[in-house]
Amino acid sequence: MASLAEVWIKKSDLEIMLKAVNVRNQTGISLQIGINDETNSYGQNVSVSVSQTKEEREAKKDKYYVGNGKVFYTDGKITKAEKKDIPKAEELFIPSGDTLPF
Repeated sequence: MASLAEVWIKKSDLEIMLKAVNVRNQTGISLQIGINDETNSYGQNVSVSVSQTKEEREAKKDKYYVGNGKVFYTDGKITKAEKKDIPKAEELFIPSGDTLPF
């Protein structure tokens, strides 16, 4: 474990996000979490906003911030997460002529 942080999100922001998810008939919402090297005047260095699409970023649309927080533990070893290639279901298909060991 490299770091732990806590974030506070107001009930009103949660309700707004849930309403947006329901209106758009989505199953969830993507959030972007920023961890800064410097803390603000409240001792916070973590911010959370609703993720933007490429088009929203290019249009310079304002971010919708939903919460702030702080890192309260770190061992100084944060690594970038890389997506691993997961085989598709059709690649895992075993022809009916093959036998399985179970």
